[in-house]
Amino acid sequence: MSDMVLAARDAEDLDVLSACLQDAVAKLGDLVFLKKQHRFAGLFNRFKWEAGQNVRVRSGLCFNGVMAVRSRNLKLGASEAVVELLTVRFVPKGEGDPAGTVELVFAGNGAILLDVECLDAALSDGGGEWAARGRPRHDDEKGR
Repeated sequence: MSDMVLAARDAEDLDVLSACLQDAVAKLGDLVFLKKQHRFAGLFNRFKWEAGQNVRVRSGLCFNGVMAVRSRNLKLGASEAVVELLTVRFVPKGEGDPAGTVELVFAGNGAILLDVECLDAALSDGGGEWAARGRPRHDDEKGR
């Protein structure tokens, strides 16, 4: 199977990207804000929901046009700490405004908030896949 490449230019595109990234894990040290380039980038081990089997792949995520980055409930100095991504969403500044905030929401109520000029994101798989230890489960699936 070929490596996936996706782009997001609006909230609907971002929903697709978010679904692909659900349950991806990353080390906090692999999430960086490149201030001079107005870019936020991260490396994730993404669960390949679309594969139909329990596999993960290394994936790169980047957002362009990032003006500022904030965080909530994350220990940013703990570069080896592992976080699990639950969803990615876009909140526009106002009706029809291309600027807004991208929220990367992690398990444990952590979040990274990106203030962006407009939505400009890309997700790309960049390597071979490997067997995952299991399939991620969510609270609404337990007991099934």
